[in-house]
Amino acid sequence: MQKIWLIIKREYLTKVRKKTFILSTVLFPVLYLALIIGSGYLTAKSGKRMKIALIDSTGLFTAEKIALENKKDSSNTFVLTTMAPAALKISLDGSGFDGYVFLPDTLNWEKGPSMLELQTLKTTGIENTINVQKKLNSIWTTIKNEKLGIDEDKKRILEQNVIAVTPVNIKDKSANAGIASGIGFIAAFLIYIILLLYGSQVMMGVMEEKTNRIAEVIVSSVKPFQLMLGKIIGIGLVAFTQILLWIAFVFIIYNVSATASNSAMGGMIDNMQKVFAAANLPVTLTLFVFYLMGGFFFYSSLFAAMGSAVNEDMREAQSLSFPLMMPIIFAMIMIGPVIKDPSGPVAFWGSIIPFTSPIIMMVRVPFGVPTTVPWWQLGLSMTLLVAGFVFTTWFAGKIYRTGILMYGKKPSWKEMLRWAFRKN
Repeated sequence: MQKIWLIIKREYLTKVRKKTFILSTVLFPVLYLALIIGSGYLTAKSGKRMKIALIDSTGLFTAEKIALENKKDSSNTFVLTTMAPAALKISLDGSGFDGYVFLPDTLNWEKGPSMLELQTLKTTGIENTINVQKKLNSIWTTIKNEKLGIDEDKKRILEQNVIAVTPVNIKDKSANAGIASGIGFIAAFLIYIILLLYGSQVMMGVMEEKTNRIAEVIVSSVKPFQLMLGKIIGIGLVAFTQILLWIAFVFIIYNVSATASNSAMGGMIDNMQKVFAAANLPVTLTLFVFYLMGGFFFYSSLFAAMGSAVNEDMREAQSLSFPLMMPIIFAMIMIGPVIKDPSGPVAFWGSIIPFTSPIIMMVRVPFGVPTTVPWWQLGLSMTLLVAGFVFTTWFAGKIYRTGILMYGKKPSWKEMLRWAFRKN
């Protein structure tokens, strides 16, 4: 045990003292927040404002209606023109218009939907097409209201007198689906990053010791399994330290918001309080730490086994580690269906199977425990994850024992399985 502790201490102190660890710990939350805000800003600013000519043969799309709609929505500009479609099509490049829509005289407000074409010289994005359609339908609705004798007062009643539906969990009225979706996605994304980042660090560390022949010296005094276990736990503690610092940052925000709830920023602080309350923060954070560490230990032992079987060739390492990454990537793909139905069969099985449960269960937990995630499902998921870690550690240890001292030969999956199930 003392030898394992020495390996853990070495791995932990070596990684934590690096500048890259300090920078990533401090900068990751800032960069992640900047990424979210920046992507939203770029999305809002990247869309091109198009100038669209309307060729109206119906006589219904008047200049007044078009000007009013342009004032309401300035993302794209409509201009009424008397040019013929054929002439405009020929001269569109030098006309100052980005495209045109021809409104035929067969357009009838009493009949079903009509399909019009947005003619452009360049392929336009779907967002611009949807916006043009929306603006045309807004003008078309005004025309139909006039034909039906619906004045502004009646129109206001039709627009404002709507039924809104808010989901309320009878057993947990503080639950909020929007907040739960956001927190679940962020928690799952963090676990995804940690599994890939620190799992690959375990594999690279084992490869480095093997190629530098350090492992030969170490295994002369410790067993290969002790070396593997010490390396996994040491790097796992590094990941745990980083996550604890991030969680501490969250708690600081929570306590500051609680203290400042009566200040001038009361409105914003109250909203933050609602987010923390709806997320059931203590339960969510506790389970987040468990599934993060459980997932890390589950996968890192397999990454260590792959690292022990690889020599200097990085392409060989990538080809062997790719099957291990596939369940992690697949779990991220499953997030959408799970958020859509956190109690459905996809969510259930994804949160039970150890290969995907660290990510999928953390998507479900913010929706409510035990309302959305019953205690028996949570207990079964945690038990299977621990059992999976014990099995993968035993399985990987058998491969590690042989692979760490084998050089010059590229092992196949079949050969590594033979190492794993070979009797001592």
